[in-house]
Amino acid sequence: MKQKFKQLFNIVLLSSFSLTAFGQVTLTDGYIRAVPASVPNTAAYMTLENHGSPVRLVAVSAAFAKEAQLHTLVDEAGLISMRQVEGFDIDSHSTLVLSQTGDHIMLLGLKKPLIEGSNLALTLHFDDGREQMISLPVKLQDRSTNAEHHHHHH
Repeated sequence: MKQKFKQLFNIVLLSSFSLTAFGQVTLTDGYIRAVPASVPNTAAYMTLENHGSPVRLVAVSAAFAKEAQLHTLVDEAGLISMRQVEGFDIDSHSTLVLSQTGDHIMLLGLKKPLIEGSNLALTLHFDDGREQMISLPVKLQDRSTNAEHHHHHH
C-alpha cells in the first residue's frame, strides 16, 4: 500500500510541475479583427501574461491564413509604419500587450472570409520550443477609437 501511495504521489507531483511549466503563459484577452471578404489581410490583438520564467514569442501560425507575422509600429520622422520583427520578449511575471496601436500579429493571405462572432485557432511558438494553441473571437474593431488610430495597408 505504501509503495502505491508513493507512486501516486510522484505522478501527481510530476504532473503539477509539468502543468505549471506548460501553463506559464496565459491568454487573458484578445480578438481577430473582422474584415470584409474582399480584404486579404487582418490582424490579431491579445494580452499574454507570463507567470513563469522569461520567454520569447518567436512565431504564430494560423491554418486560416497563408502567413502570420509578428509586427511592431515604428515612428520615422512622424510617419508611422509597420515592421516585421523576430519576436517579442515576455519577462517573468509580466504582460505582453499586442494592440492596434503597437505590437501585433498580422494575418496575411486569408484563405476564407472571416465570420464575425466565430472563434479561430492560432498557435503561439516560443523560443524554448513550446507551442501553445489559443482561440480568439472574430470581432469588429472598437469603433470609438478608430479616429485615434493610424490605418495601415499591406
